[in-house]
Amino acid sequence: MSKKMVTVTLFLLLVIACALPFVLTSYRTFQATLVLVYAIALLGLNILTGYNGQISLGHGAFYAIGAYCAAILMDQAGVPYWGTIPIAAAVCLLVGFLFGLPALRLEGLYLALATFALAVSMPPILKSHLLDKWTGGVQGIVIMKPDPPAFLGAIGIKLNADQWLYFFSLAIAIVAFVIGWNLISGRVGRALIAIRDHHTAAEAMGIHTALYKSLAFGVSAMYTGVAGALGAIAVQFVAPDSFTVFLSITFLVGIVVGGLASLAGALYGALFIQFVPNIADELSKAAPWAVFGVFLIGSVYLMPTGVAGALRSLRARLGSGKLFPLSKEETVP
Repeated sequence: MSKKMVTVTLFLLLVIACALPFVLTSYRTFQATLVLVYAIALLGLNILTGYNGQISLGHGAFYAIGAYCAAILMDQAGVPYWGTIPIAAAVCLLVGFLFGLPALRLEGLYLALATFALAVSMPPILKSHLLDKWTGGVQGIVIMKPDPPAFLGAIGIKLNADQWLYFFSLAIAIVAFVIGWNLISGRVGRALIAIRDHHTAAEAMGIHTALYKSLAFGVSAMYTGVAGALGAIAVQFVAPDSFTVFLSITFLVGIVVGGLASLAGALYGALFIQFVPNIADELSKAAPWAVFGVFLIGSVYLMPTGVAGALRSLRARLGSGKLFPLSKEETVP
């Protein structure tokens, strides 16, 4: 696809995204906001797993840290909702970087188990009586949904709270994806991919693998923390049981279904984890997770490289004039 075509496509997608809250109901607008939130979280996990090759089953913990940062700051310190986003990002960047340091000695399944332990331990930590004063214990924290800025009404733009939060999340998501694209397409991204593809060769080329792997963990946690803060503001409630290990597994499912090592895959994965469970629940009230499992197995079987990979393959075949290969030897370039 040419650069001009990419620009036109992105512009059309932005126009559609800006028009959505004006044609959707408040509930659907809320769901669209959560899609943006999950897309930011999946982008962070994809930087770590898709581009750097480090498997994490603990990103639900970083999501929880970001959510509680926003909730505590808004509820107890009176910090405006927009001010909690950079604070949550900084806290999660530091926690992720520090967690990544001891994790440098771990690879593959051992790293996955270490991050899995982080996800399992987060709800009990949040329920601890030592932290009740800040976290609210098992009761959690209720926060208020922000109202649109007054200056919008002054210039004739009338938005309700759900519409404003959608546009606020959309702006942060655009910034996050632009930063992610610049990170991956630059020197840092090439170093991360080199480490993923061949750790020893990357070291031989002079890449500081320990630093880059810790940096990937920190940046990935930062993205997830931003998503957690936005999610808390959108849902207006945080509680320990909202951040179980299942959330971390759901994030991993999202990047696999959306497409590993793909920025667009984060958005496809977010759409999957937001809407497919709801569709499964509507199809079967008795066994919704069985239907969800069928959707998941079907998507992985039909699109082993994720939705992003399947679309790339389809675009390549259409561009070459061969929608279906003529022989087994033909492959998509």
